[in-house]
Amino acid sequence: MKKLKTICSFLCFCASVAVPLVAKPQSDSAFQFIKTIKGDFTYLNVDNLDNIFLITKNNQLKKLNANGDSVAVFNDVKKYGNPDYVDVTNPLKSLLYYKNYSTVVTLDRLLTVRNTINLRKQNIFYVNTVTLSYDNYMWLFDEEDFRLKKIDEEGKILQSSTDWRMLFDSVPAPVKIIDRDNYVYLYDPAKGFYIFDYYGGFKNRLAFLNWTNVEVNGTTVYGFEETKLYSYQLKSLQLKEYKLPAFFGKYISIKAMNGLVYLLNENGVDIYRIR
Repeated sequence: MKKLKTICSFLCFCASVAVPLVAKPQSDSAFQFIKTIKGDFTYLNVDNLDNIFLITKNNQLKKLNANGDSVAVFNDVKKYGNPDYVDVTNPLKSLLYYKNYSTVVTLDRLLTVRNTINLRKQNIFYVNTVTLSYDNYMWLFDEEDFRLKKIDEEGKILQSSTDWRMLFDSVPAPVKIIDRDNYVYLYDPAKGFYIFDYYGGFKNRLAFLNWTNVEVNGTTVYGFEETKLYSYQLKSLQLKEYKLPAFFGKYISIKAMNGLVYLLNENGVDIYRIR
């Protein structure tokens, strides 16, 4: 009888203890859950081969393949403070931009340092965004003389566009540059996308305003606005709108690429397929 009372007391104690429930990833009609990459990360980016680039709380830049396996690590991320942007436009090369130091660090596909460029030494002082070009050089927008410029790995100017004050009544202030398939896209949230050819000639404008985390992937343009994802087809001119589900919760960063959505949160990276 005493033994029975002990068991009952133990069962009552277990019933009184609140066991935390772990939320399981969900799917809906627009987003199908694929998998989670667990970890403590502060930054996320993805290239067009589905390689995932993450900065850890320990200030390591990690490159994972599409299966989530680690293929390279860069340990000297904070040499110039926190990078403002990690560009992975070119799968064979990565770029870290430190705006406060006007410094660009380029890495090879194994995240080994290739070169470091101090833009100030090239008399380029006001640059908000830099990106890799298809031919292993770099594009930047010089906010002092309002020109789109291509520079080499030494920082020397290879080509320069017309002064934008001669092209536009109101000069855009791009926050991101993307080199994709023979065109350079510059995005200003207040004015939209400005599209140039590789010679710096203005071609077109897409008036998609107030988007964040924009990307051009093949013939698809992605962008987010509050609780929505937009997908625009450059060939068919079709614009799709997706409502982000509530189960996405509070996320640190979000990225769309190759028909997938990558969601960085406190537990790691959740990956969803756009249906």
